[in-house]
Amino acid sequence: MAAISRADAVWNGDLTSGSGRVKPASGAFDELPVSWASRAESQHGKTSPEELLAAAHAACFSMAFSNGLSKAGHKVNELNTNAAVTFVPGTGITSVTLTVRGRVDGIHDAEFQKLAAEAKEGCPVSKALHGNVDLKLEARLES
Repeated sequence: MAAISRADAVWNGDLTSGSGRVKPASGAFDELPVSWASRAESQHGKTSPEELLAAAHAACFSMAFSNGLSKAGHKVNELNTNAAVTFVPGTGITSVTLTVRGRVDGIHDAEFQKLAAEAKEGCPVSKALHGNVDLKLEARLES
C-alpha cells in the first residue's frame, strides 16, 4: 500500500508582496511562514519551498545511505547531511548539493564513497529530481 504524505499551504496577496504559510498534515511541526523574499532573497525567519525540499532531500538521502551501509554490514554511528538547493528566479531549481559527513565502523573510504553515490541516485527524492536538476554529492568519512 502506498504511503501518502500531505501538507497544506495558504497564500495571501500577490507573489512579491504577499505571504503564506505551510503546515504538514502529520502535525510534526507547527505551520511555517513563507514569502517570495524568503525564496529569492533572504529567509529572516520564514521558509521557502526550496528549504523544505532541502530538508526532505537531506532526510531521504540519510535514510537511504544508512540502509545501504547497514545492508553492506557496517555499523552507522552518525550521518550528518546537508542539502543545498539552488533556486534561480525566473529559471527555477537548478541544482542540489548533498554534503554528508559520516562516522561508520569498519569501512574504507572507497566503499563509503560508492555507497554514498548509490544512495544519492536511489533515494526517492533524488529519483523525483533526476533529469530535472543537477544532483551533486560531497561525502566525507570521519573517524
